[in-house]
Amino acid sequence: MSKKKRRRHSAKFKAKVALEAVKEIKTASEIGAEYEVHPAQISDWKRQLLGNLDSAFEKGSQSKDQEDFTEERDKLRAKIGQLTMEVEWLQKKCVQLGLDIDEK
Repeated sequence: MSKKKRRRHSAKFKAKVALEAVKEIKTASEIGAEYEVHPAQISDWKRQLLGNLDSAFEKGSQSKDQEDFTEERDKLRAKIGQLTMEVEWLQKKCVQLGLDIDEK
């Protein structure tokens, strides 16, 4: 038995197929045969398209905002890690030098 290689479709392709399904000129089976995609997959893409219509009219790009958020979050996590390591190192050095770390 040979397995089929999993195909990855671009967002543009998915949108095109889903939009055609929304128009309801052809059935999902007909669209599936035309684009070589399973009708259930077309239904999923159609549901995703209809579920995200409100974001099409939001100002700016939501995905760009999400990328910026993820990038900023990763930078902050790296900084927290760095600062944690520095505090631990300083505590270790204070113990080695016999300094009381509870003094203020």
